[in-house]
Amino acid sequence: MGPRNDNPSGFARSVEIGSYRKLADAFTIYSVNRRAGLPPGVTMAEIAAGHADAIKEISGEPVDVLGLSTGGSVALQLAADHPGVISRLVVAGAALRLGPLGRTAQAEFADRALGGRRALPPLASVLAEKRISQAALRGILWLASPSPRRYHPADTVAVLRAEDAFDLTGRLSDITAPTLVIGGAKDRSYSPDLFRATADGVAGGHLVLLAGRGHLGTFTDRRFIPTVRGFLGAGQR
Repeated sequence: MGPRNDNPSGFARSVEIGSYRKLADAFTIYSVNRRAGLPPGVTMAEIAAGHADAIKEISGEPVDVLGLSTGGSVALQLAADHPGVISRLVVAGAALRLGPLGRTAQAEFADRALGGRRALPPLASVLAEKRISQAALRGILWLASPSPRRYHPADTVAVLRAEDAFDLTGRLSDITAPTLVIGGAKDRSYSPDLFRATADGVAGGHLVLLAGRGHLGTFTDRRFIPTVRGFLGAGQR
Protein backbone atom coordinates (compact mmCIF):
# COMPACT_ATOMS: atom_id res chain seq x y z
CA MET A 1 0.00 0.00 0.00
CA GLY A 2 2.76 2.40 -0.97
CA PRO A 3 2.51 5.57 -3.04
CA ARG A 4 2.57 3.73 -6.38
CA ASN A 5 0.39 1.02 -7.94
CA ASP A 6 3.03 -0.74 -10.03
CA ASN A 7 5.61 -3.30 -8.95
CA PRO A 8 8.40 -1.59 -7.00
CA SER A 9 11.82 -1.15 -8.55
CA GLY A 10 15.25 -0.07 -7.39
CA PHE A 11 15.57 0.76 -3.69
CA ALA A 12 11.84 0.30 -3.02
CA ARG A 13 12.01 -3.21 -4.47
CA SER A 14 15.03 -4.06 -2.31
CA VAL A 15 13.22 -2.86 0.80
CA GLU A 16 10.09 -4.88 0.05
CA ILE A 17 11.99 -8.07 -0.74
CA GLY A 18 14.10 -7.61 2.37
CA SER A 19 10.97 -7.30 4.50
CA TYR A 20 9.81 -10.79 3.58
CA ARG A 21 13.11 -12.59 2.99
CA LYS A 22 13.06 -14.26 6.40
CA LEU A 23 9.69 -15.83 5.61
CA ALA A 24 10.54 -17.01 2.11
CA ASP A 25 12.24 -20.23 3.23
CA ALA A 26 8.95 -21.51 4.66
CA PHE A 27 6.28 -19.83 2.55
CA THR A 28 5.56 -18.83 -1.03
CA ILE A 29 4.97 -15.09 -0.85
CA TYR A 30 2.83 -12.90 -3.08
CA SER A 31 2.79 -9.14 -2.59
CA VAL A 32 -0.61 -7.79 -3.66
CA ASN A 33 -1.17 -4.06 -4.15
CA ARG A 34 -4.32 -2.09 -4.93
CA ARG A 35 -5.57 -1.82 -8.50
CA ALA A 36 -4.95 1.38 -10.41
CA GLY A 37 -7.60 3.99 -11.14
CA LEU A 38 -9.54 3.88 -7.88
CA PRO A 39 -12.58 6.16 -8.02
CA PRO A 40 -12.94 9.00 -5.51
CA GLY A 41 -14.95 7.81 -2.53
CA VAL A 42 -13.89 4.17 -2.90
CA THR A 43 -14.54 2.24 0.30
CA MET A 44 -12.31 -0.18 2.16
CA ALA A 45 -14.86 -2.90 1.37
CA GLU A 46 -14.42 -2.24 -2.36
CA ILE A 47 -10.63 -2.28 -2.03
CA ALA A 48 -10.80 -5.55 -0.10
CA ALA A 49 -13.05 -7.07 -2.77
CA GLY A 50 -10.30 -6.44 -5.32
CA HIS A 51 -7.84 -8.29 -3.11
CA ALA A 52 -10.28 -11.18 -2.75
CA ASP A 53 -10.42 -11.46 -6.54
CA ALA A 54 -6.61 -11.43 -6.69
CA ILE A 55 -6.34 -14.22 -4.13
CA LYS A 56 -8.81 -16.34 -6.08
CA GLU A 57 -6.67 -15.90 -9.19
CA ILE A 58 -3.48 -16.80 -7.32
CA SER A 59 -4.85 -19.78 -5.42
CA GLY A 60 -7.89 -21.98 -5.57
CA GLU A 61 -7.67 -22.45 -1.82
CA PRO A 62 -7.68 -20.15 1.22
CA VAL A 63 -4.30 -18.55 1.90
CA ASP A 64 -2.46 -17.04 4.85
CA VAL A 65 -2.63 -13.24 4.75
CA LEU A 66 -0.14 -10.82 6.31
CA GLY A 67 -1.22 -7.17 6.34
CA LEU A 68 1.03 -4.35 7.54
CA SER A 69 -0.18 -0.86 8.47
CA THR A 70 -2.78 0.26 5.88
CA GLY A 71 -2.46 -3.22 4.40
CA GLY A 72 -3.57 -4.51 7.79
CA SER A 73 -6.76 -2.45 7.57
CA VAL A 74 -7.41 -3.94 4.14
CA ALA A 75 -6.70 -7.42 5.50
CA LEU A 76 -9.18 -7.02 8.35
CA GLN A 77 -11.89 -5.86 5.94
CA LEU A 78 -11.01 -8.74 3.62
CA ALA A 79 -11.31 -11.26 6.44
CA ALA A 80 -14.68 -9.87 7.54
CA ASP A 81 -16.20 -9.66 4.05
CA HIS A 82 -14.55 -12.65 2.33
CA PRO A 83 -13.76 -15.24 5.03
CA GLY A 84 -13.53 -18.02 2.47
CA VAL A 85 -10.26 -16.74 0.97
CA ILE A 86 -8.23 -16.59 4.21
CA SER A 87 -6.90 -19.52 6.23
CA ARG A 88 -4.89 -17.54 8.82
CA LEU A 89 -4.52 -13.80 9.30
CA VAL A 90 -1.69 -11.68 10.70
CA VAL A 91 -2.36 -7.97 11.14
CA ALA A 92 0.56 -5.77 12.21
CA GLY A 93 0.46 -2.06 12.96
CA ALA A 94 -3.28 -1.92 12.29
CA ALA A 95 -6.52 -2.27 14.18
CA LEU A 96 -10.28 -2.10 13.79
CA ARG A 97 -10.02 1.67 13.15
CA LEU A 98 -7.42 4.42 13.09
CA GLY A 99 -6.67 6.46 16.18
CA PRO A 100 -7.09 10.26 16.13
CA LEU A 101 -3.39 11.06 15.49
CA GLY A 102 -3.35 8.63 12.58
CA ARG A 103 -6.39 10.29 11.05
CA THR A 104 -4.85 13.75 11.38
CA ALA A 105 -1.53 12.75 9.84
CA GLN A 106 -3.17 11.00 6.91
CA ALA A 107 -5.50 13.93 6.26
CA GLU A 108 -2.49 16.27 6.08
CA PHE A 109 -0.74 13.81 3.77
CA ALA A 110 -3.76 13.82 1.46
CA ASP A 111 -4.03 17.61 1.43
CA ARG A 112 -0.35 18.04 0.60
CA ALA A 113 -0.42 15.33 -2.08
CA LEU A 114 -3.41 16.82 -3.87
CA GLY A 115 -1.85 20.26 -3.56
CA GLY A 116 1.24 19.14 -5.46
CA ARG A 117 3.52 19.19 -2.41
CA ARG A 118 5.78 16.49 -1.04
CA ALA A 119 3.33 14.51 1.04
CA LEU A 120 5.22 12.12 3.30
CA PRO A 121 6.60 14.49 6.01
CA PRO A 122 3.35 14.69 8.08
CA LEU A 123 3.57 10.94 8.67
CA ALA A 124 6.67 11.47 10.81
CA SER A 125 4.40 12.49 13.69
CA VAL A 126 2.97 8.98 13.90
CA LEU A 127 5.84 6.85 12.55
CA ALA A 128 8.35 7.89 15.23
CA GLU A 129 7.77 8.02 18.97
CA LYS A 130 10.04 10.87 20.15
CA ARG A 131 9.98 14.47 18.95
CA ILE A 132 13.66 14.50 18.05
CA SER A 133 13.15 11.34 16.00
CA GLN A 134 10.09 12.85 14.36
CA ALA A 135 12.07 15.93 13.33
CA ALA A 136 14.81 13.82 11.76
CA LEU A 137 12.31 11.54 10.05
CA ARG A 138 10.37 14.49 8.66
CA GLY A 139 13.46 15.53 6.72
CA ILE A 140 14.09 12.00 5.52
CA LEU A 141 10.49 11.65 4.37
CA TRP A 142 10.67 14.97 2.51
CA LEU A 143 13.60 13.59 0.53
CA ALA A 144 11.88 10.23 0.07
CA SER A 145 8.58 11.69 -1.12
CA PRO A 146 7.89 11.03 -4.81
CA SER A 147 8.22 14.20 -6.83
CA PRO A 148 4.76 15.68 -7.47
CA ARG A 149 5.81 16.08 -11.10
CA ARG A 150 6.32 12.34 -11.55
CA TYR A 151 3.60 10.87 -9.38
CA HIS A 152 -0.16 11.27 -9.43
CA PRO A 153 -1.47 10.81 -5.89
CA ALA A 154 -5.16 10.16 -6.54
CA ASP A 155 -5.06 6.42 -5.80
CA THR A 156 -2.99 6.83 -2.65
CA VAL A 157 -5.31 9.53 -1.36
CA ALA A 158 -8.35 7.39 -2.18
CA VAL A 159 -6.95 4.53 -0.09
CA LEU A 160 -6.09 6.77 2.86
CA ARG A 161 -9.54 8.36 2.84
CA ALA A 162 -11.08 4.90 2.71
CA GLU A 163 -8.98 3.98 5.73
CA ASP A 164 -10.07 7.15 7.51
CA ALA A 165 -13.70 5.98 7.20
CA PHE A 166 -12.79 2.36 7.96
CA ASP A 167 -14.27 1.03 11.22
CA LEU A 168 -14.93 -2.65 11.89
CA THR A 169 -16.58 -2.09 15.25
CA GLY A 170 -19.41 -4.63 15.33
CA ARG A 171 -17.94 -6.63 12.43
CA LEU A 172 -15.00 -8.41 14.05
CA SER A 173 -17.13 -11.43 14.89
CA ASP A 174 -17.49 -11.99 11.13
CA ILE A 175 -13.80 -12.88 10.96
CA THR A 176 -13.49 -16.64 11.20
CA ALA A 177 -9.79 -17.11 10.41
CA PRO A 178 -7.38 -17.56 13.33
CA THR A 179 -5.98 -14.05 13.75
CA LEU A 180 -2.83 -12.59 15.24
CA VAL A 181 -2.61 -8.85 15.95
CA ILE A 182 0.88 -7.42 16.46
CA GLY A 183 1.12 -3.85 17.69
CA GLY A 184 3.66 -1.51 19.20
CA ALA A 185 2.82 -0.28 22.68
CA LYS A 186 3.98 3.21 21.62
CA ASP A 187 2.33 3.26 18.19
CA ARG A 188 0.98 6.79 17.73
CA SER A 189 -1.45 5.81 14.95
CA TYR A 190 -3.19 3.36 17.26
CA SER A 191 -3.40 2.72 20.98
CA PRO A 192 -2.86 -0.51 22.92
CA ASP A 193 -6.59 -0.46 23.64
CA LEU A 194 -7.39 -0.48 19.91
CA PHE A 195 -5.01 -3.38 19.28
CA ARG A 196 -6.51 -5.24 22.24
CA ALA A 197 -10.10 -4.60 21.16
CA THR A 198 -9.27 -5.93 17.69
CA ALA A 199 -7.78 -9.17 18.97
CA ASP A 200 -10.51 -9.64 21.58
CA GLY A 201 -13.25 -9.08 19.00
CA VAL A 202 -12.15 -11.98 16.80
CA ALA A 203 -12.99 -15.50 17.91
CA GLY A 204 -9.60 -17.13 18.43
CA GLY A 205 -7.83 -13.77 18.16
CA HIS A 206 -4.41 -13.28 19.76
CA LEU A 207 -2.47 -10.11 20.57
CA VAL A 208 1.27 -9.57 20.78
CA LEU A 209 2.03 -6.07 22.08
CA LEU A 210 5.66 -5.06 21.63
CA ALA A 211 6.79 -2.92 24.54
CA GLY A 212 8.65 0.26 23.64
CA ARG A 213 7.89 0.03 19.93
CA GLY A 214 6.16 2.57 17.73
CA HIS A 215 4.64 2.10 14.30
CA LEU A 216 7.80 1.52 12.25
CA GLY A 217 9.52 -0.19 15.14
CA THR A 218 6.86 -2.90 15.13
CA PHE A 219 8.02 -4.19 11.75
CA THR A 220 11.76 -3.90 12.45
CA ASP A 221 11.66 -5.42 15.93
CA ARG A 222 13.72 -8.62 16.14
CA ARG A 223 10.69 -10.42 17.60
CA PHE A 224 8.42 -9.60 14.66
CA ILE A 225 9.40 -12.29 12.14
CA PRO A 226 9.73 -15.09 14.75
CA THR A 227 6.28 -14.17 16.07
CA VAL A 228 4.78 -14.33 12.57
CA ARG A 229 6.56 -17.61 11.82
CA GLY A 230 5.44 -19.12 15.10
CA PHE A 231 1.80 -18.26 14.52
CA LEU A 232 1.71 -19.40 10.90
CA GLY A 233 3.79 -22.49 11.53
CA ALA A 234 7.15 -22.18 9.78
CA GLY A 235 7.85 -25.07 7.47
CA GLN A 236 4.36 -25.15 5.99
CA ARG A 237 3.77 -23.89 2.45
